[in-house]
Amino acid sequence: MASETPDFQAYCGTVKPRFANDAELECAKLLDYYRVAWEYEPRTFVLEEAEDGTVIEAFKPDFYLPDQDLYVEVTVMKQSLVTRKNRKLRKLRERYPNIKIKLFYKRDIARLAERYKLDLAS
Repeated sequence: MASETPDFQAYCGTVKPRFANDAELECAKLLDYYRVAWEYEPRTFVLEEAEDGTVIEAFKPDFYLPDQDLYVEVTVMKQSLVTRKNRKLRKLRERYPNIKIKLFYKRDIARLAERYKLDLAS
């Protein structure tokens, strides 16, 4: 579980976010610092369903930036373990071609942390 959540100014959601890890929390702090409006996990996209309509696979991106109409997924998994997440993103883009989404990998987060002096211990 991520560290304690601060009071955000640019957060657009209605329920206080509970981040899965400190990298998500630090990204939220960065968005908030620059007053980029954001929501945390506001939508789940169905990627695959059974004939009876039962959801087999779904994907819930970490952030939504309403002013940019952009979803952002943050992953701190080792690059070698990201294959499954990349497959989900491909499925999302095929099924929802009008949805814009960007995946930030561990190396992207490390670069942001270095540039903006963020504490991403987890």
